[in-house]
Amino acid sequence: MNAPQPTEISTPQPPILSKFLSPAHVVGNVIHCSGQLPIDPNTGRLVAGCIQARAAQILLNLNTILTAAGSSLDCVIKLSIFLTDMQDWGAANAVLESAFMDTKPVCTCVAVEDLPGGSDLEVECSALIARPRGSERDSKTGLL
Repeated sequence: MNAPQPTEISTPQPPILSKFLSPAHVVGNVIHCSGQLPIDPNTGRLVAGCIQARAAQILLNLNTILTAAGSSLDCVIKLSIFLTDMQDWGAANAVLESAFMDTKPVCTCVAVEDLPGGSDLEVECSALIARPRGSERDSKTGLL
């Protein structure tokens, strides 16, 4: 049996702090996104202000990557949230929760001592892709 090979997804945005990292990989019909920081792609800087503003920017960044792979926030099945202060959980969760009204993903939230770039919030996700990139439907069966 051949193991599925990951396909790297790249986008001109959002920015990533390390050139070593890939924004995402697709394996089969699942996209796995690297942790996203609240970086504004227009300025390359962390979003200032409240935790809600940073959570909203992270959702925009994740959606940019998901869209490039043929997915969306609606298809997210797993979220991992990293906070430097668990007191921010309620406010950050309210924003994240608003993006997942119908089907809520499974979620893990972890308190960490520090995050890259001095951020206080990072979110990674995995999502389903309705039709994996490069796949073609069989004209007789309709299957991928």
